[in-house]
Formats: sequence, structure tokens, C-alpha cells
Amino acid sequence: MDVFTFVLSILVVTIVLPLWIIFHFISRWRAQRGLSAQDERLLAELWDTSNRLEGRIHALERILDAEAPGWRNKT
Repeated sequence: MDVFTFVLSILVVTIVLPLWIIFHFISRWRAQRGLSAQDERLLAELWDTSNRLEGRIHALERILDAEAPGWRNKT
């Protein structure tokens, strides 16, 4: 009975526990793979801000094209 317990404990330590740990972290990784609600809000806010800044840049370029037509060629 003592040898059986020893062999069983070795099998558990070498096979079952590593697999258990691996599957545990795989399941946690899959659960955290998507964006959280806060991340989605932040991403939407950044998208909106970038669109507004892009609109401002285009407006400034139109103004500069009208008032100083050669401004793009100056370095």
C-alpha cells in the first residue's frame, strides 16, 4: 500500500498538477481576452477625439491653402 501511494503521488505531481495549472491559466486567458466596458469607452473616446483633431487639421490646411498657397512647399 505504501508503494502504491508513492507512485500515485508521483503521477499526480508530474502529470495532473501541471495539466491542471496549464488549463487553469488557459481558461483565465480566454476570459480576459476581450475588452472590458471601461476599455471600450476609452477607445470610443479616443476615436472621437482623433476624429475631431483630424477635422481641425483639415480646417487649418484649408485656411492655409487660401491665405498662403505655397506653404506646403516651404521647408
